[in-house]
Amino acid sequence: MRILTVDVGTGTQDIFLYDSELDIQNGLKMIMPSPTLTISRRIKQATSTGKDILLTGVLMGGGPSDWATADHIRAGYRVYATSAAAQSFNDDLDFLQHEMGLTIVSEEEANRLIGSDEIVDIELKDFDLPAIASSFNAFGYQLAVDAIGVAVFDHGNAPPGYSDRQFRFDYLDERLSHQNQLSTFAFTADKIPPIMTRMQAIVQSYKGDAPLVVTDTAAAAIAGTMLDMTVRSRQQALIANVGNYHTLACRIRKSGEIEGMFEHHTGELNVDRLDKLLSALADSSLTHEDVFDDMGHGALIYSSAPHKPIHNKGWGVAITGPRRKIMRSSRHRPYFAVPYGDMMLSGCFGILSLISDILPEFNTVIRDSLHGKSGGMPWETTP
Repeated sequence: MRILTVDVGTGTQDIFLYDSELDIQNGLKMIMPSPTLTISRRIKQATSTGKDILLTGVLMGGGPSDWATADHIRAGYRVYATSAAAQSFNDDLDFLQHEMGLTIVSEEEANRLIGSDEIVDIELKDFDLPAIASSFNAFGYQLAVDAIGVAVFDHGNAPPGYSDRQFRFDYLDERLSHQNQLSTFAFTADKIPPIMTRMQAIVQSYKGDAPLVVTDTAAAAIAGTMLDMTVRSRQQALIANVGNYHTLACRIRKSGEIEGMFEHHTGELNVDRLDKLLSALADSSLTHEDVFDDMGHGALIYSSAPHKPIHNKGWGVAITGPRRKIMRSSRHRPYFAVPYGDMMLSGCFGILSLISDILPEFNTVIRDSLHGKSGGMPWETTP
């Protein structure tokens, strides 16, 4: 059994190919620039050559591509975009046209512009299976899989005038009220909530036959960190995923029950601020306003029972994420988790775990691999 997992972040997209015939540590892996970073570079190249750009495709993550697009317009060049592509930057098309300066065009108009020597055509999408397959092919490996899992961060399609940060936390609360497990944030292609437009766009851009599971990056990171042997040994844990753009911390039991969480923008945090938030999450004193009013997304507390003080001999803090160095001087003396020896693949391992939860036909095989009951070495398997 082979399953492709892709964790799409702001800085990188982390790719892991699970093979049930191999030990987890021997799976093929790639850490590549994120799709939004790749798009940003193409836009900056167009700016440097003095050309207009045409954005087509589907809604995808913003950040670097958003900033590069704004810079391109400020430099005096035009940005044409279909409505689907434009909503990568904002759901409000009026704002995009009148405030940001995009020129929204129909699909027919876009088709007429494609191929012009004066316009650079750029297709937007978070998940590019042909590009990933091509990378494997370059090393003589044909990418044939039984399932695919993709993780993205999705604010959701907030109504006009409603905070997208609040909207996301309303969604998180609704999902956890439905089922208090991380798997509540993972969906087969036909079960994705309509308001999760970025997740829906993954399905739109996917051209394949294998079952597709789409999940939230935060849930995937926490699920993957829980597979670390040290974290797995605890009855409860406080896990913080310090990503390039977002930080999510979760207070969770070994059974998977979530007692509380908060989410913030990594750029707004330092070690002192994060330490205080973790302490408040641990003793249940953290409020949604503490985070939201600090330009974060918010907080959810489901258990008012205080926990042991956070220290090495208590239930501890586990840290993961590409910007985890922020916590090197933390007074909580955190444990830096490395599931299966690779911190950067925490999300991919989490995707795999969540797939096993929502696709029962894969459960036993994946669980055996994750717990070291199966697998071998590369030369013992058929290419």
